[in-house]
Amino acid sequence: MPSSTTPSVTKRSAFLDLYRGTAVLLMMVFHLCWDLRHFGFIEYSIHDPFWVYFRSLILTLFLTAIGWSSYITLSKSPSASFFWRDLKLFLAAATISVATYLAIPEQWIYFGILHFIFIASILCRPLVTLPVLSAFLGGIILQVYHFTDLLHFPNAFHTISQYVALPTKTLDIIFPFPWIGVVLLGPLLGFLNWHKVSTPNHVILAAIAFMGRFALPIYLVHQVVLFALVAGIKTVLTLFY
Repeated sequence: MPSSTTPSVTKRSAFLDLYRGTAVLLMMVFHLCWDLRHFGFIEYSIHDPFWVYFRSLILTLFLTAIGWSSYITLSKSPSASFFWRDLKLFLAAATISVATYLAIPEQWIYFGILHFIFIASILCRPLVTLPVLSAFLGGIILQVYHFTDLLHFPNAFHTISQYVALPTKTLDIIFPFPWIGVVLLGPLLGFLNWHKVSTPNHVILAAIAFMGRFALPIYLVHQVVLFALVAGIKTVLTLFY
């Protein structure tokens, strides 16, 4: 569920890396709990309010970081190119789709977090240098979504599936609304100079910031490692107990 690396012209923000790294850490906890549930170590419903809000918090951290990091880049170099960043995201999203299609074809990921980040970051980029307007529009989208039914499209999937063969269940899916509004809030954090907030020199914070610096590769491999680890523990316990 990661943001991307920014172009080399931009000096990294330790606080933004820590912010994004917190999202990575929470994502790993979320997926570890999912794996433990899958193998019967714990029981819970993913529809419980706690897990719904927990997932929303992770998405909010990741998605606000998209607009935020883009603002930092473009404010320092208005002509900065995002080509390699976008290419990495596209290839990563495609990898997730292909891998899940081969492993679990009945639940493969066709529009998960990486797919959404790739599309949303491109669509929102024209507004990045107008952070107040961007945040205003993002706030409007969130208000309209949560207090009206205008941005709810309950039959959208049924309509699309009539023309495209998609599974009725998927391991991960992100709907454009309200999350595009969350992305649009990100540039305001850059405008408010949150990335200049100093961070304490602590080994734990440094480790979390490291995860934020390499969010994309960690996203691609962490669940494979966690799933294999929990599966291995389950196998060992089954053999001996």
